[in-house]
Amino acid sequence: MRTLVAGGGIGGLATAIALAAQGHRVTVLERHDTFAEFGAGIQLGPNAFHALDRLGAGEAVRDRAVFIDELRFMDATTGRQVVRMPLTGAYRERFANPYAVVHRGDLYQPLLDACRAADGIELAPGQSVVRYDQTEDEVTAYTALGDRFTADALIGADGIRSAVRRQLVGDGEPRVSGHTIYRSVIPMERVPEELRWNSVTLWAGPKWHFVHYPIGGGEFLNLAATRDDGALEAVAGLPAERDHVIGEFPDIGDAARRLLELGEEWKTWVLCDRDPVDVWTDGRVALLGDAAHPMLQYAAQGACMALEDAVVIGDLLVGDGADVVPRLEKYNAQRRDRTARTQLIAREMGSQLYHPAGAAAAARNDMLSSLTAEDLYDKVSWLHGARESIEGEVR
Repeated sequence: MRTLVAGGGIGGLATAIALAAQGHRVTVLERHDTFAEFGAGIQLGPNAFHALDRLGAGEAVRDRAVFIDELRFMDATTGRQVVRMPLTGAYRERFANPYAVVHRGDLYQPLLDACRAADGIELAPGQSVVRYDQTEDEVTAYTALGDRFTADALIGADGIRSAVRRQLVGDGEPRVSGHTIYRSVIPMERVPEELRWNSVTLWAGPKWHFVHYPIGGGEFLNLAATRDDGALEAVAGLPAERDHVIGEFPDIGDAARRLLELGEEWKTWVLCDRDPVDVWTDGRVALLGDAAHPMLQYAAQGACMALEDAVVIGDLLVGDGADVVPRLEKYNAQRRDRTARTQLIAREMGSQLYHPAGAAAAARNDMLSSLTAEDLYDKVSWLHGARESIEGEVR
């Protein structure tokens, strides 16, 4: 089968690997002039590692990852720990894989290396897909350079502002969440030793929260501070002055403030997502990852869902392409409910867990502090469960 993948991000490269493993020839059309991943830290649940293992990239990502001991939820106004979820021992035994954090590049590079090593994958930089058309037998993608590529199937993995989705779904611009996030990465050597925690730590305040965790093999600390400020306009990667960032979090407690003040070269984004949709396919065309189900970062599952998508679509697209259409429809049906639930849970976490104030925050703290580790594992089992998310669906 000949397959086109629009987008050379994490989801697009993972899809190319999964399809090439079936013996297909894959061309990845990437709009940038180079294949590279932008951004900072990313969290990977056990379900992501199960998908990475299926793709043959699990060990390479593990070599670059930081395996953290726990997720910690702190009340930022009091400085007290509300609840912790241990991620060693019983957690790893239950979910059959670790929970880890990496720099986005440390996830992307093993996928890129695998694509470059595969005989059946062609990487085409500088080719931004702008539209497609299809016949009963094939699909053609047209790029901004005026080139055309024809194949048996087209997978739109071109992100939240996907041109493939624009034609296929036609639901306009992404939904602006009204949340502004500031990100910085600092050398760990600048962090006081007593604050070098091997955890993902979240400080929840009134209409804001602050997350930090180690990346780069523990050599760096990833900082991400978010305000529910009602922002109306999407921005991505704009520089932000250090004093402005610190001034956005006036009520932050001492320990969190010490870390926030270490941040340098801050960049800012206004977070966006989309409502879930039922149909991601149009004949020989299907969406994947953020093009299909973009979500807020609050469930830490955006990349994980894209990796799962890639494995499932690789398992389903077998043979010579004669039955591409029903197989893509089956992929859509099998992934739709799980990813929609994750999209909506991510929104709810932002509003109900991370940003309440006053009595609502106190009620949240009471609820969370009453949960045991086993209770917490039960709550995330549908999401972090590794094998159920992939093999269970394909069967």
